[in-house]
Amino acid sequence: MTQRVLTGITPSGTPHLGNYAGAIRPAVRASTQPDTDAFFFLADYHALVKCEDPSRVARSRLEIAATWIAAGLDPNKVTFYRQSDIPEIPEFCWMLTCVTNKGLMNRAHAYKGAVDQNTAKGVEPDDGINMGLFSYPILMAADILLFSAHLVPVGRDQIQHLEMARDIAHRFNHLYGQGQTLLTPPYELIDDSVATLPGLDGRKMSKSYDNTIPLFEGGEKLLRSAINSIVTDSKLPGEPKQTEGSHLFELYKAFASVEQTAQFEHELHDGLGWGEAKKKLFDLVNEELSPMREIYNDLMANPDRLEDMLLDGAVKARRIATPMIQTLRAAVGLRSPQSMQVAQPKTHKEKAKAVRVASFRGDEGFQFRLFDAADHEVFLSVPFPDPKQAGQLSKKLQAGEYRLESTANYYQLFVDEVLVAELTQEQQDRLKAAL
Repeated sequence: MTQRVLTGITPSGTPHLGNYAGAIRPAVRASTQPDTDAFFFLADYHALVKCEDPSRVARSRLEIAATWIAAGLDPNKVTFYRQSDIPEIPEFCWMLTCVTNKGLMNRAHAYKGAVDQNTAKGVEPDDGINMGLFSYPILMAADILLFSAHLVPVGRDQIQHLEMARDIAHRFNHLYGQGQTLLTPPYELIDDSVATLPGLDGRKMSKSYDNTIPLFEGGEKLLRSAINSIVTDSKLPGEPKQTEGSHLFELYKAFASVEQTAQFEHELHDGLGWGEAKKKLFDLVNEELSPMREIYNDLMANPDRLEDMLLDGAVKARRIATPMIQTLRAAVGLRSPQSMQVAQPKTHKEKAKAVRVASFRGDEGFQFRLFDAADHEVFLSVPFPDPKQAGQLSKKLQAGEYRLESTANYYQLFVDEVLVAELTQEQQDRLKAAL
């Protein structure tokens, strides 16, 4: 079964080595896997949330696009586009904004973090916080849901965004789906094996810490200079070096084979000098980056080629986005009078049977909550290891395909002979009333 995997890249600065090892390289490799329909987009609307420098945004869009192509992303095999070239995204974002509770946005990590910082400074909680920062999880949900993405590669710190996107999708389906799944609930794809590179000072490589190693900017000269600036201990050549806790060794390991890593570790334990170790790291990294750097420099010198690639990608993306937005416009009532049919009012019984499911990833697995027509929670499911299984069971439950088994203290709810939840008498009564 082909799965659609969608990755967004915010053009907010010049890419560094940490971006390459932690996001770009693994994503490019994943895009070549069979049964994967890969979507990559430049999230330039998101860049406006924190950057008010037009020249920086424009330059970063070019640099990020050139970086991904140079790193091996094939625009002929994936869908590669700019967010701002898809007008259906902001239109859909407004639809989702109108069904998203403000309380959900209040819980977003970025917003809460900004409020906490203001509180610590003794200023108004919302001082300096724009609506872009407050509601950007809705725009992210629109990016994902418009293209019916099944999986979205994210770090663990972004799991909340996928949980919010699922909740918004379920809410939209509940209000407008009329028994159909208009929006596909997405799930996070987390690869714990992806490297998080240390910077020059040993902390996580980040522009915020000013400790990055450039990817292509400045060529070999700046790459060598940055690597020579890596902080090491004071042990002299000939003295054994510890590899545990050495961020120079961690950087080497991220680019070396198993055999090369073992050899480098042996040499450090035997007293290899830090200066020679840095030279070996430079040679290793530069060998991988050198052919990419040539492609990158060529693309930056010929931005029209990049523009053509991105516009071609936008055409591919809109082949999906345009009919999807037409379906969604009709669902919410934004359709031409000629296509409208007079809707029959629902009976009380039909209203009572309207239920909603909200899926999320908990500490022990994937779970869902069932809500009745009044949006009151009926029950919380047990955790499942597979999100697909949880989704399939919840759909069959909504269709009324379930079985209750009474025990001494509670009721067991089964769907396809799989235990879904254990209910109190009150929950069992509410379930029967809802379904």
